[in-house]
Amino acid sequence: MELSSVIATTGSSVALFRLVNAGIGRLHAPESACRNSWKWRNISTSFVHSFITAVWAVLCFFRHPQMAEDLIETHSVFSHALVSFSIGYFIYDFLDMVCNQKLSQSWELLFHHVVVITCFGLSVVSCRYVGFAVVALLVEVNSVFLHLRQILRMASMAASTLYRVNSIINLGTYVVFRINTLAWMTRWLVLNRDNVPLVAYTLGSVGMAIMTVMNIILFCRLLRSDFLKGSTREAKKEKEM
Repeated sequence: MELSSVIATTGSSVALFRLVNAGIGRLHAPESACRNSWKWRNISTSFVHSFITAVWAVLCFFRHPQMAEDLIETHSVFSHALVSFSIGYFIYDFLDMVCNQKLSQSWELLFHHVVVITCFGLSVVSCRYVGFAVVALLVEVNSVFLHLRQILRMASMAASTLYRVNSIINLGTYVVFRINTLAWMTRWLVLNRDNVPLVAYTLGSVGMAIMTVMNIILFCRLLRSDFLKGSTREAKKEKEM
């Protein structure tokens, strides 16, 4: 993809998710979610992105399996478009949080988005490491259930069977598609150190380290909230976040 195509795809993605957000705002929301309507729209929009990206990322390797053998140079237009599309979402979500949420409540996610936009941006512009970026996007398989969990909580369905089933699937996919994927990516980066420029290696290593710490912390919170304590205080805190 040429730079103009990257800009067009990214810009279209930003516009698409703004429309999705606006559309969700026009739909009926549970009464309990109306107390924080922005959060409801934001999480629902993130759910849409996760669903699209999860399916798209899996299809990238299904349609172009040789990409798994060379994550640096080998990629398809289909996978390149996915990374550009996701950059657009992260730009949209970054701006949405900056405009609607206090910095003290969102700085972790804002920092995460800056790291992702930077890494993905370098990838699509240089047309290198696109496969590595697609591997990173496999974590969105878990994000589908992670966002659904938040949606169910906001809808006051934390005591439902659906929530319990989703909690189990969420924790399972968290280990497989988030923790294991990050561990595999870190291992790949170390093993291919000689093939990766110092700047890219440093940026990737720092990014992996930050993501690993953030994901371990989140995993502990999920485990404590859904399986160990189930405290009312945790649930209330999450609703307010």
